Amino acid sequence: MTIKTTSATTNTTTNSTKPILVLGSTGKTGSRVANRLRQRGHEVRAVSRKGPIRFDWTDESTWEPVLAGVGAAYLVDSQRADAGTSMRAFAKLAASMGVERLVLLSHSDWVAPEGEEKLPCERAVRESGARWTILKPAWFSQNFSEDPFFLRQILDGDVVSSTGEGLEPWLDVEDIADVAVAALTEDGHDEQSYALSGPRLLSMAEAVDEIARATGRDIAHRAVSPADFAAYGARQGVSEEHVELLNMLYGWIREGRFARLGDGVRRALGREPRDFADYVRTTAATGVWLG
Repeated sequence: MTIKTTSATTNTTTNSTKPILVLGSTGKTGSRVANRLRQRGHEVRAVSRKGPIRFDWTDESTWEPVLAGVGAAYLVDSQRADAGTSMRAFAKLAASMGVERLVLLSHSDWVAPEGEEKLPCERAVRESGARWTILKPAWFSQNFSEDPFFLRQILDGDVVSSTGEGLEPWLDVEDIADVAVAALTEDGHDEQSYALSGPRLLSMAEAVDEIARATGRDIAHRAVSPADFAAYGARQGVSEEHVELLNMLYGWIREGRFARLGDGVRRALGREPRDFADYVRTTAATGVWLG
């Protein structure tokens, strides 16, 4: 299958009949990556822990079967404390089995203020022996519509966070999928780390206000302290571990670590990223925020 390139970095085409592996194929990004690849005529090996083709980071017996005959792979880490160790073993195995390209969904640099050693999955992929591309996204716009915790708050009309007045360049997941597919199927993306973000900075309150205007509903943002957010999360039935994670991420927004725009979408695709308003308008039309 010949795929015509749309990247700003190359005008070549890529020919491959090998399947493309997509980890986390039921997730926000993996499902979109798999769908786009199928639409473009690629054979996709979409795997997940509970899918028809089983893949489990904690069960190494599932690794070789999903990698057999694959030409490229979209990687999402395990989100576990030992994610880097697992990724290193998996990436090395992939390269040894002839996988030519690895595209990793990583994290923005703000999660590693002390250097790259805090992002061991990236290092594992870079040192695997395969050609690699790393995607470093901002917060997903789709959290407001596809994450149960955030969606419930929107439906209740009461969004609570400890982000304060911090700013975030909300990123449309559709852009992640477009960049991932380009990196998996086109030349010109090898050894590239793409910082992915939307085109402007918005506070949590501003983001919620845009959703409220688009839906015609009264939806407010309540800025609370980390302690009050922990108490709120407990009342909502959110696990203590998840509340701690959210408070940490919210704290980084509050401190301004997220307040920067990335140029990855422009570099990879030759166009501007989708605006948060475009996401809101499209999503509001589905009725998901009307309950």
